[in-house]
Amino acid sequence: MDKHLYDRGLAKRRQVLGDAYVDRALANVDDFNRDFQRLVTEYCWGEAWGDETLSPRERSILTLGIVAAIGERGEFASHLRGARVNGLTRNELRAVLVHITIYCGIPVGADCFQAAETILSESKESEG
Repeated sequence: MDKHLYDRGLAKRRQVLGDAYVDRALANVDDFNRDFQRLVTEYCWGEAWGDETLSPRERSILTLGIVAAIGERGEFASHLRGARVNGLTRNELRAVLVHITIYCGIPVGADCFQAAETILSESKESEG
């Protein structure tokens, strides 16, 4: 394990997804999934998200497109919340979702819009 990459990844993972999400993931670590969680934290968050060539906003847009295209709705919802943390506005998210719809198809776009509406209404409730 590269401790520097892991620590950088853990910090970035917490920044984007939130402490509660990361704490839940790490609370469930056992002998079976320990290596998976280490790889996710070290390489996904430490190496890819930790590289400052792209901004967190750009990474969020890219990641939303990728996870939508591969049909990962749970990851899409998590990264949509992260995109809000990374500064994407409701209008920017709308534009991203329209772009996803055009390139991935109406069913994918409909699922993404449905997830976004749920998540954005949650954030409106917490603001109000």
